[in-house]
Amino acid sequence: MRRYHHHHLVLLACLLCLAAAASPSAAVAPAVAVDFVRRSCRSTEYPRVCESTLVPCAPAVGRSPRRLARAALVVGADRARNCSAYIRGGGAPEVAAGKKGGAMRDCAELARDAEERLRQSAAEMERMGRAGTPRFAWALSNVQTWASAALTDTSTCLDSLAQEKPKDRDAVRRRVVAVAEATSNALALVNRLHPAQHRRLL
Repeated sequence: MRRYHHHHLVLLACLLCLAAAASPSAAVAPAVAVDFVRRSCRSTEYPRVCESTLVPCAPAVGRSPRRLARAALVVGADRARNCSAYIRGGGAPEVAAGKKGGAMRDCAELARDAEERLRQSAAEMERMGRAGTPRFAWALSNVQTWASAALTDTSTCLDSLAQEKPKDRDAVRRRVVAVAEATSNALALVNRLHPAQHRRLL
């Protein structure tokens, strides 16, 4: 039941975040959309994570690489928000004990920064314009830069957590890794939007 509820929430989030950005297009059969997402996920570093988080978005994505990349960025941002909230809400023992400094506090800040960068990236994709234009190239470069910075945030956090005791760090580390995996996948899908990369994949 819990798994079904999670699936429903993911689908609802995808539909809400993509509805405004979706441009009119011919209807795509659900099976075709799901197949498109699964095939696209093969180019990511964590294909299973990619499928589990983005297949629910297939109805909103259709066969649009741009919508798929944007959905992946939103997934990464949501995971970063949840990670930061977990730490700040006392889920991490060190924070619950009232310790204000250290790796946990740093990770909370880094997760929040990663969320902001990924949200910024998702918003920028709405303003990319037509492929092949200067505006598209500029926006794509921005998204790649910000998503890469978000991925660096997760690496920095993981490095800091290595200094903590296992009982304090493991629950947080799992959440940071989840952010890193989603962000890596999002960046891979964003990179596929580059014209030269697209030609190599054909």
